[in-house]
Amino acid sequence: MNDEAHWRTAGDRIQTLLDASAAGGPTARERAEQLVCEVTDLYGAGLARLLEIAAERDPEVRDQCVADDLVASLLLVHGLHPHDVGRRVGDALDKVRPYLGSHGGDVELLEIRGATVRLRFTGSCKSCPSSAVTLELTVEDALRTAAPEISEIQVIAAEPNPSPTVIPAETLLSRVHADDHGGTSWHPVPDLADLHNGEVGGFMVAGTTVLACRIGDELFAYHDRCGSCDASLAGAALHRRMGAAIGGPVLRCPRCRAHFDVIHGGAAVDADAGPEVHLDPIPLLVRDGVLSMAVQPTPTAVM
Repeated sequence: MNDEAHWRTAGDRIQTLLDASAAGGPTARERAEQLVCEVTDLYGAGLARLLEIAAERDPEVRDQCVADDLVASLLLVHGLHPHDVGRRVGDALDKVRPYLGSHGGDVELLEIRGATVRLRFTGSCKSCPSSAVTLELTVEDALRTAAPEISEIQVIAAEPNPSPTVIPAETLLSRVHADDHGGTSWHPVPDLADLHNGEVGGFMVAGTTVLACRIGDELFAYHDRCGSCDASLAGAALHRRMGAAIGGPVLRCPRCRAHFDVIHGGAAVDADAGPEVHLDPIPLLVRDGVLSMAVQPTPTAVM
């Protein structure tokens, strides 16, 4: 894990240590929390003094500090960030727009009301549930980093796709929008990046067996369960259906021979399959330079 990702998760490690201190009783935890507060206040005061001194020498230093994600996060913790929430939300969206554009999409900021941000996605990504989920998670991740005071991000749905074989993106997002108690969390999965074009592999992530495959430059991940026969997908491979265009492979279940479109949310493509038959996608996202997967641990078959 790179340095940026390491420091970004420091808050979680501090909270874990505080929770562990509770084993010594209420007094021990209270003293541990007081110690963290004292250290935080001390470094906050020092950071404020440093900014004042640096700004006196060069007024552009403040903008350079704000442009650094790690420094900006510390400024937010100590209430020293010079930009209001509107500016920070706008800057965060500008940062991710090149990535959205690479997927044929964009995002429009509709309004900020209190602690709620309302957005609308546009572009060709609306036709691909997997892509839409990835882009929405990318934007959410950027906004919560830049504006932690935002408590709700509302995405205004685009026009419904008339095709009955496309899985609604809202269905896929329900997994990663679970509550914090036993819900979804992000896990680094750098090994997935080693898959070759057309290769399918099984991985164990947070106790959950997942199936991942690469098609060109894109990686896709699914829970290890066939949407048709409910069996494990161990041994599944990518195939090109007869008459299909080049570059459009599908995943075939090795047991019931059902075919699924891994690019478009795992929708079943067999003529006798209904829209309710599909694989269960798992979002993938590069967070702080590390390929990560949003997994809600569930019992699955072992590959």
